[in-house]
Amino acid sequence: QVQLVESGGGWVQPGGSLRLSCAASGFTLDYYAIGWFRQAPGKEREGVSCISLSTGRTYYADSVKGRFTISRDDAKNTVYLQMNSLKPEDTAVYYCATAPVGFGNSWIPTGVHEYPYWGQGTQVTVSS
Repeated sequence: QVQLVESGGGWVQPGGSLRLSCAASGFTLDYYAIGWFRQAPGKEREGVSCISLSTGRTYYADSVKGRFTISRDDAKNTVYLQMNSLKPEDTAVYYCATAPVGFGNSWIPTGVHEYPYWGQGTQVTVSS
């Protein structure tokens, strides 16, 4: 079955960096998109970055453009989220999720409700 396992969260000072990993199994990655989402206490879950594993097309929320980079390692069936110049407002539980998109489809789902499969989440805390 579809399984996603996140890792790499932790505590970091403002301006620091972290790299999150999302290890995927149980499905053919080329037909799916993977998204990173986050949820801070008292706030709704929001999209951070997404990638189509079919076309390589990417999406970034305005709040993370220029600071975060999403990438893939096909040999490891893993998608990464490199987070640089972290700010206290980036503090949240980060989740990866996956949704089927079909092969070669240029569309990338970016909404929380467009993703049916989710990992368990990893905490990221940015503070001094």
